[in-house]
Amino acid sequence: MFSPLTLPNGSTIPNRLAKAAMEENMAAEGQSPGAALFRLYEQWADGGAGLIITGNVMIDPRALTGPGGVVLEASTPLEPFRQWAKAARRHGAQVWMQINHPGRQVMADMGGNAWAPSAVALDLGKHSKLFAQPVAMNAAQIAEVITRFADTAHAAEQAGFSGVQLHAAHGYLISQFLSPLANRRDDEWGGSLVNRARLLLEVVRAVRASVSPGFSVAVKLNSADFQRGGFSADDARQVVLLLNDLAVDVIELSGGSYESPAMQGRTADGRTLAREAYFLEFARELAAVARMPVMTTGGIARPAVAEQVLASGVALVGMATAMAQIPDLPQQWRAGHEPAALPAAVTWKDKGMASLAGMALVKRRLRALGAGGRAARSYSPFITLVIDQLRKNRLTRRYRKWAVRSAG
Repeated sequence: MFSPLTLPNGSTIPNRLAKAAMEENMAAEGQSPGAALFRLYEQWADGGAGLIITGNVMIDPRALTGPGGVVLEASTPLEPFRQWAKAARRHGAQVWMQINHPGRQVMADMGGNAWAPSAVALDLGKHSKLFAQPVAMNAAQIAEVITRFADTAHAAEQAGFSGVQLHAAHGYLISQFLSPLANRRDDEWGGSLVNRARLLLEVVRAVRASVSPGFSVAVKLNSADFQRGGFSADDARQVVLLLNDLAVDVIELSGGSYESPAMQGRTADGRTLAREAYFLEFARELAAVARMPVMTTGGIARPAVAEQVLASGVALVGMATAMAQIPDLPQQWRAGHEPAALPAAVTWKDKGMASLAGMALVKRRLRALGAGGRAARSYSPFITLVIDQLRKNRLTRRYRKWAVRSAG
């Protein structure tokens, strides 16, 4: 776990433990990083992970996954981002900015663009109306998105980050293009898997051309969508083979989407996932054909499981919720301690609401760390969900005012 990893670009990650991305929704005024994010990332920097990946940073101010999201585009002032990178890198970890476009996974009350490969709305049952009706993208909009990914990656390097991770998982825009359920196009961006993967490949090429050779470029990819008829494990294998020909430094394997939240341990197609290291079976198979190091994330919280992941041929162990609970978990493991690092699961009958409550609990913990707290506390899922919704409403009003000012 504590041996270094040299990447294809020649840079080194000090150890094999990574703080995986979690959506913080903790942007300051103006959708920029502020003091709360700096404090949060200082705790992770002190915690001993060799790699720290930020929560997703949005490439387009008109399309956010949540109203507290950070936005970075070509014209964004970089000083707050420099402070963020400095806070996270202060003990030598590589720090990668996860960059993303949500596509159709945009809340309806936020306004803005719900661009998608096809006008196929999310199917979340009675919760479907919470999300905007998607609009099929034209060629100019696809070209704009590719340019925006490259611009954001270039800005991240200028700000002092050591890499970016392109989010092509969890049902966001690039993942939507990969999925035959969301992508019904009959042009060069749809149909065959090679066409559905075209956006991902073009984004990788554009990003790599916009940054220096030693800057890390990673991809977060679904091992499967876990929806019948969706992006399959065999599709993931074929995409990895396509990425082998590009300058990609790490592929992180995850899974699922808002419709099938496998990243939280639940699937829509009935497949059973492991209780820890949800996607290890898939990651082991893909690591066998990948030319670049592979990372997997999903419920890992014990050193024995981390060692099992590494022994299977996977190069990096990603931990998210466990490092929200215990930000110095790598240091604790190095010292021989094995603290319980996962909160109790939310087991409500309404799976959609349970998923929202689970995410709200993690975000509440992140805010506590950003406020300077350390010891994990036990929160009520119901009260936390209410707090989260009230906070979301306040941040949505703030975001919409900012978006109007920015557009003007």
